[in-house]
Amino acid sequence: MKLKKILFMLQKAYRDIFNSSSPYLISKDLHSKTLGEYYFLFEDNPAKLNRLIQGFDKKGIPLNKSYIDVNNDELNYYPISIGQYALALFNKYILTKDEKKLKQFIVIADWFLDNVKYDKNNFAYWVSDVPKPEYKVFDPWKSAFVQSRAISVLLRAWQVTNNNKYFDVASKSLGIFNLDVKEGGVSAITEKGKFYEEYVASEHTMVLDGHLFSLLGLYDFYRAVESPPLSIQAKKLFDEGIESLINWLPEYDMGYWLRFNMCKMDHYPKIDPCTIGYLRLVSLQLRLLYLLTQNETLKKYYSKFEKYDKPYNILKSYIVKFKALRQLGRI
Repeated sequence: MKLKKILFMLQKAYRDIFNSSSPYLISKDLHSKTLGEYYFLFEDNPAKLNRLIQGFDKKGIPLNKSYIDVNNDELNYYPISIGQYALALFNKYILTKDEKKLKQFIVIADWFLDNVKYDKNNFAYWVSDVPKPEYKVFDPWKSAFVQSRAISVLLRAWQVTNNNKYFDVASKSLGIFNLDVKEGGVSAITEKGKFYEEYVASEHTMVLDGHLFSLLGLYDFYRAVESPPLSIQAKKLFDEGIESLINWLPEYDMGYWLRFNMCKMDHYPKIDPCTIGYLRLVSLQLRLLYLLTQNETLKKYYSKFEKYDKPYNILKSYIVKFKALRQLGRI
């Protein structure tokens, strides 16, 4: 198993180092009230979209293999990937008007309806069953990232079908962003603001790219829904997330590279640098958020992070990354 982990990480590093292209293209349709293409132009080819998608069930719902540090070969439903594939299908539908793509998109939107859960506040949420050993998470977990993907899928299904069942669930998905993870929510309520958690654990993990993706579902809601109080709530959550991002970005900046998260658990490395692929992804996400907000601080940081992508910095960061992976038992 240890050799398998090492080979996996080496292959991932190799792909990152020798693939210098931008992770995704950014859509040109960023502000219209009718939700068309997703912000990133995901392709509906699973091999290019997400390497963890290894199959589909009978309804065409994508199935993921577990990450390398989970000793389980079974394929599983992973809402983040399911939402990503749905948005890729919708992108293809917008481009080609292929009704088969739309039909399959609706099948996945219905999957989110069929798998929604509700808390005591009647807030809608979804869970992932795949363990995350690095964060000591072994039970089904919530995620702001999943909330965001679900909102983006459900609102597009609502607009294209005029069926309010999609809107009703999407509207109940906002409230949980207001709760800290220790209160059953999906946010890290910190001294620097509200940070949306990709992985809800016993303590705050604060994965940067997960927070950035989480903002996009909130912005979709603000774009698509004009009536208060829901539109006001979505915009407030988005603005709070942007404010928190600006406050936290200096903490992620290593001066030559970028931290992956701000996890403070006792077992976790003090510094866990992101990989090259994540550096490029975060830079692109910040570029997109600048286009949405025109906030100059975001422009400053994506320009800065793009300049970190140099051979010497890559080598320096991967030495630190190797030590972090060793401490976590991932290699």
